[in-house]
Amino acid sequence: DAHVDVCIIGAGYSGLWTAYYLKKLDPSLDILVVEKEFAGFGASGRNGGWLTGGFAWSHRKYLAGGSADSLRRMVRQMAGSVDEVIAVAESEGIDADIVRTDELLFATNRAQWQRAKEELDERLHWGETPDRLYLIDAGAAKARINIPGTLGALVVGGVARIQPAKLVRGLADAVERMGVRIVEGTAVTGISPGRVKTARGEVRAANILRTTEGFTASLPGLRREWLPLNSAQIITEPVPPDVWDEIGWQGHEIAGDFKNSYCYCQRTREGRIAVGARGTPYKFGSAIDDNGTPDPGTVAQLVSVLHRHFPAARGLRIDHAWCGVLGVPRDWCATVGFDAKSGTGWAGGYVGVGVSTSNLAGRTLADLVLGRQTELVDLPWVNRQVRKWEFEPLRWLGVHTMYQLYKMADDNEAKGLDSPSRLAGLANWLTGR
Repeated sequence: DAHVDVCIIGAGYSGLWTAYYLKKLDPSLDILVVEKEFAGFGASGRNGGWLTGGFAWSHRKYLAGGSADSLRRMVRQMAGSVDEVIAVAESEGIDADIVRTDELLFATNRAQWQRAKEELDERLHWGETPDRLYLIDAGAAKARINIPGTLGALVVGGVARIQPAKLVRGLADAVERMGVRIVEGTAVTGISPGRVKTARGEVRAANILRTTEGFTASLPGLRREWLPLNSAQIITEPVPPDVWDEIGWQGHEIAGDFKNSYCYCQRTREGRIAVGARGTPYKFGSAIDDNGTPDPGTVAQLVSVLHRHFPAARGLRIDHAWCGVLGVPRDWCATVGFDAKSGTGWAGGYVGVGVSTSNLAGRTLADLVLGRQTELVDLPWVNRQVRKWEFEPLRWLGVHTMYQLYKMADDNEAKGLDSPSRLAGLANWLTGR
C-alpha cells in the first residue's frame, strides 16, 4: 500500500512525460507510476518512430470546444513538441537514435495526388507554414526515395526519426533519477477518486491520472471508452549498399503514402527498413494482442507493402515482426483533461501519433494538476468529452467494414480514378472518423 500526491496509471510516453513535468515544476511531489507490464511495454516502445508534431485529427471537430485562434495555437504547440522532446533527450542524456529529417508522404496515383493537395490546403489553413509544408513533383520525390509510380510527395519539415523503445526507457530512467517511483508488474483492478486498487495493494492519492492509451479498454468499466486499434510492423535484415543505391533514402526521411489504408516506414540507424500498417485492425470485444505477436496474414500484408514501395528489397530477410494497440476515441480526436474536484485526469486517444502528442499532453496535464493558468490549459482538446463506442458486435462490424471500404477505395483509385473514391468517405462517415 502507498499514500502519494500523484498516482499515474501507465508507464508509457504519456505517463512518463506527465511525471517528468510535474517533478520539474514541483520537485516536492511524491509521484508513483503504476504499470501492469514494464515501462514502454505498449505502443510507446513499439511504434514507427515518427516524431512529427503533426495534427492528425479533424481540425473542425475541435472548434466545438474553442475558437479558430485557439485551434491554431494548438497546431503550433503540437509542432513545437518536436524540439521539446529533442531538448529533453539531450539534457537527460537519452540516446534514442534521433535524426532530424523530413517526412515524405508519397502519392502513386491521381486520386492520392489530389488527396495530398487537399491535405496541404487544410493544414496551411489551420496554421502550418509553407516553409515547413509543401509539395514536390515526381522527379524531386524519386530523387529522395525511389518509390515506383510516384507522382509527387507532400514534404513535412521539422520532424525527426527516433528509436521509440530507447526514448521511453531513457525517459523512465530520467524520471526515476528525479525521485519518481515506477512499480512494474502491477495490474490496476479498480479506480475511484482518491484510490487505485491493484493486484499488489492499494494506492491512495490526491490526484489520479489515467495514461493507458490503447490499454484503457482493459481497465474496469472502460471497455467502450477508447477502442484498441491494432498496428503492426516488420523490419528487414540490414540492407546491402547496392540496394540502398537503388532505393536512395540518404536523408533518413520518415516515409508514408496517401493510400486510405496508409503505411509508415523508416530507415533505421542499423540500415534496416521498418514498415508499418494496420493489418488486422481490431479484435472482437476490445481484446488486446498476444504480447505483440502479429498474425501471419498481417505479416504477409506488410511484406507486400515493403515489396511494392521498395522492389529492390524483395530478396531481403524479414528479421522481426511485432504489433501493438493504440487508443481511438469515438470521434477519433485526442484529448487531455483533469477534474480538480475529484482529482482525476487522463490523456491519450492519439490515434497513432503519440510520440510527439504525448509530450504536449504531459506538459498540459502537469499544468492542469498544479492549477497553472498557462496557454496550454486553454487549448481546445482540454476536457473534451465524447460519447462511448457502441456495444459489440457493432463496433467490430463498424471498424472492419471501414477498413474493407478503405481497401475497396484504394483498389478503385489504383485503377485510375481522377479524384478520391467516395467509398473512403463512406467509411469515415460510418465510424465518425
